Amino acid sequence: MDFNKAALEMHETHHGKVGIVSKVEVKNRDQLATAYTPGVAEPCRKIRENPDDVYKYTFKSNMVAVVSNGTAVLGLGDIGPEAGLPVMEGKAVLFKEFGGVDAFPICIDAHDAASVIAACKAIAPTFGGINLEDIKSPECFEIEETLERELDIPVFHDDQHGTAIVVTAALINALRVVGKKMENVRIVLNGPGAAGTAIIKMLMTAGAKDIIAVDQFGTLYKGCNSAEAHKNWLGEVTNPRQIRGGLKEALAGADVFIGVSKPGILTTELCRTMNKDAIVFAMANPTPEIMPDEAKAGGVRVMATGRSDFPNQVNNVLCFPGLFRGALSVRARDINDKMKLAAAYAIADLITDDDRSEENIIPGAFDPRVAEAVANAVAEAARESGVARL
Repeated sequence: MDFNKAALEMHETHHGKVGIVSKVEVKNRDQLATAYTPGVAEPCRKIRENPDDVYKYTFKSNMVAVVSNGTAVLGLGDIGPEAGLPVMEGKAVLFKEFGGVDAFPICIDAHDAASVIAACKAIAPTFGGINLEDIKSPECFEIEETLERELDIPVFHDDQHGTAIVVTAALINALRVVGKKMENVRIVLNGPGAAGTAIIKMLMTAGAKDIIAVDQFGTLYKGCNSAEAHKNWLGEVTNPRQIRGGLKEALAGADVFIGVSKPGILTTELCRTMNKDAIVFAMANPTPEIMPDEAKAGGVRVMATGRSDFPNQVNNVLCFPGLFRGALSVRARDINDKMKLAAAYAIADLITDDDRSEENIIPGAFDPRVAEAVANAVAEAARESGVARL
């Protein structure tokens, strides 16, 4: 099937993928007077008296803004807010279809961090949460950190943390398959941008002790003096053995390779230098860092990619619909590390001991159990960590 052609036809036929559907009928005078004037004044007065009642009388309790400035769209790069709109519409569809969460795409003409922050703060009263999407690094770090600190609704950059949660879930089960523990394995991550940095933070939260980050210039280490602040931070908190060099030096004796970089960066020969029962997550899209058959030829035991045509697809749709559903259900102020880790374990634990195998370490994208399991785990973690208001 030619998906490019089919997508163009679908988008043109429907003029996009989302629209507004009324929850109530307005077919007579009484219905009109209740939905709009004069009746609508009463919920307005109630909210004015008690601002928290906005969750009771409006759609805020189940509405997420999908916000992007179009600076890092899929594999297309900085294509602008208009060109990014089809992706944000698609994200809104996934929120609804997989998690029962209403979402609305908002593409803004704002390239610097301060402008994006200002736009998000301005629209925040309307929404129960904000999902940041396709915003380039390093601005995305400042944007998310500032909004998390200054808003009282959950803010979540899916390109960072959604990826990190699903990768962590997959690695939990991959390690179960090969009989290794998170705190004992050596992990190499290639491509420490927004997603890569979040993956490292998430794995450290999950107990990983030995992680080496590798960028286009080589390993990150203490005093590496990168031009990017987050890479200098990674150099301080990772690479405990202070390995210097490139991917070759980092991979010698490694148990896990995680790629969020570019096609072909990993070879069969490099895989052979890894530890026995190696795990490889090659997530560059659409072409991974190494193809599964090439990795297997190098002795890799468990292989995952971001593609649906290979086993073990690492797909963010396993995370964000249920995560926001859980956060919204308890009116969480934030999405913290405990909630993210709870989501990762909820996804991983759906694969039972009997079903877990080298080619089955993570549920499929259409597994109907995922959103509810994630939502319940996230809601409970929000309560336990003190950010739930219900």
